[in-house]
Amino acid sequence: MSAALQLPQLWAQASAAMPPQLLASAVHHIQRRAPVPKKAEPEAEPVVSYAFYRRHTENLLKRYLYASTQVGRSPNLLGESVGRGWVSSRRVKTFEDALIFVLDVERCLKKLTPLDLQMITRVLLQEYTHAETAVMMGLSSRTVDMKLPLAIDRLTEELVGRALLVLPE
Repeated sequence: MSAALQLPQLWAQASAAMPPQLLASAVHHIQRRAPVPKKAEPEAEPVVSYAFYRRHTENLLKRYLYASTQVGRSPNLLGESVGRGWVSSRRVKTFEDALIFVLDVERCLKKLTPLDLQMITRVLLQEYTHAETAVMMGLSSRTVDMKLPLAIDRLTEELVGRALLVLPE
């Protein structure tokens, strides 16, 4: 047995004219089998998933909890309004840095829905279990299991948008 490529045999016959019915049938058959060119759709933006960075967001929230207890969450203690600087993306060293960090994180938390905020508060900050949170909120445990990661992802997106959480590239 040889490994040669075998092509089907073609038989052809020269004819003077093809009957119009046969020609129409052949054209219809070719059009039916020919692929229809698709319109070029604009390329969609790639979907960004923040699922990998949930742990970073949880750590940032724990840092926020600690810093908010340190400053007492009083935004006007310095006698003048505090402008936002670059302190949020680096280590907090002074009282002013901690205050700016707390204000920035609170601004991001205000962007969440009340349900998302309550779930994040109960599970991440107050350290209740998913089942305990579900009972307190009047939800099923499965609902909390499904919606909490999405809420953390929305918060991560907000933190990244405000440059509070810097993701590696």
